[in-house]
Amino acid sequence: MSFIQGLIDFILHIDEHLVEIIQDFGIWSYGIIFSIVFVETGVVIMPFLPGDSLLFASGALAAMDAFNLVTLIIVFFLAAVLGDTLNYHIGKKVGLTISSNSFLGRIINQEKMDAAQRFFNKHGGKTIVFARFMPFIRTFIPFVAGASKMNYSYFLVYNALGGALWVLICTLAGYFFGNIPVIKENFSTVILIIIFISVLPAIIGAFRSKKKV
Repeated sequence: MSFIQGLIDFILHIDEHLVEIIQDFGIWSYGIIFSIVFVETGVVIMPFLPGDSLLFASGALAAMDAFNLVTLIIVFFLAAVLGDTLNYHIGKKVGLTISSNSFLGRIINQEKMDAAQRFFNKHGGKTIVFARFMPFIRTFIPFVAGASKMNYSYFLVYNALGGALWVLICTLAGYFFGNIPVIKENFSTVILIIIFISVLPAIIGAFRSKKKV
């Protein structure tokens, strides 16, 4: 199985994989899910890791007492805020101009980076909150904020607000709805719907941009 196939399988069957992680690692599972969210939000070359689906699935397992809900929310919130903070400082250090021959230039999707920059320029600080609910874009936005030399105190306020809303909405949605029989029996479909809803704003934005052209 290739890396991409394995990643897709992990995202679509994340509930099963989380159960395995909990069984194998116990309390250290909190550290593992912290790391996934931290890297997904904090390392600009890793936007494909599960975010929304991980929060939702973890919330569903918290309803079954596999995780402590309060601890889970704190872990996710810290990972989200610290991840965006790291990404901001990477962007501030690297800047917006990335050589196509550099390591980052060969890995980062410049098209998505440009889309993130346009989104950021249009919506300003609110972008950091909106982007939390948009896979890929949420990984690039803090990088762009740092590269644009956005005031860090200003960034931190939106970072914490966006992180809190994202974690609470996705985790509590899983906690209250993840174990409803029809959702539990069609979990992969639910995850796909969550991913689709998450990327819908980006799709609409891209469609509008093409219409203007």
